[in-house]
Amino acid sequence: MTKTKQIVLTILTVSLLTGCDFIKNTLTYKDKTKEFVETLLKEDYNKCVDLFAMEHETAKNTNIDTMKMGLANFRQLIVNNWGTELEYSFMKSEKKFSTVEADNTPPNTTLVLVEFNNQKDFGVLQVLFDDKSKKILNIKTLDVKAPIPTMTYFWLFGLLAICIPIFNIYVIRQIKRSDLKKKWLKYIAVIFINTPAITYAAVNGLSFKLINLQILFGVSFGYMGFLNSYWTFGIPLGGLYWFWKLRQYKNEVIETEIETEQNIETESTTDNDKPTTE
Repeated sequence: MTKTKQIVLTILTVSLLTGCDFIKNTLTYKDKTKEFVETLLKEDYNKCVDLFAMEHETAKNTNIDTMKMGLANFRQLIVNNWGTELEYSFMKSEKKFSTVEADNTPPNTTLVLVEFNNQKDFGVLQVLFDDKSKKILNIKTLDVKAPIPTMTYFWLFGLLAICIPIFNIYVIRQIKRSDLKKKWLKYIAVIFINTPAITYAAVNGLSFKLINLQILFGVSFGYMGFLNSYWTFGIPLGGLYWFWKLRQYKNEVIETEIETEQNIETESTTDNDKPTTE
């Protein structure tokens, strides 16, 4: 038992340390991406090359002059589409592990998505970083160029979405206060049965999925750049069902109590009407 505890503690410690390193690297990578693009826009290609992991084995046979020509073309792509005055925001970072080898990120690397905009249109940079040197292995723009969306509708939809978990929590509290048996089954139904789902994405607007369970009290949320900002809520079928059942149960209890009171009053009246004998 002691060995098992030690193994579990070791795994947890390694996971926490790895997670901390991943978060720390992620913050660094966003700044590194911004530094690279700003350097590129200034046409300082020598410094751009220094920001690449040139010591990595995948870059050993790279021709520097050819690389600089490629950087100049990459700069022209950005300038033609977004200009030179850009703002940056972190979207996400990930390490892909898949049974399909082509979908995996290479060992000791992190894939980072950074959104950039010129206050009118936005785009997305996909950057592969070497975790050892904290330098860039590959950078490209995704096939994304769209107007910056109005976020007013996004936040208004969020107010509607928040009503779903509030309703589900209310139903759970009512179940807890009731005399129903096997309450834990009712809790599971309320928490997990939230479908179909309605999504509002900042860029793509409204969408609907008939079968899409929202298990976290009926709502999910993302806020990682304009492209990955969304609210999704499921119709609380579990909550609505048990809300209806509780109302029905309470009505039955009230009717039973009224009938009982009426029977008591009838019996009392009957007893009072009986003749008395001396």
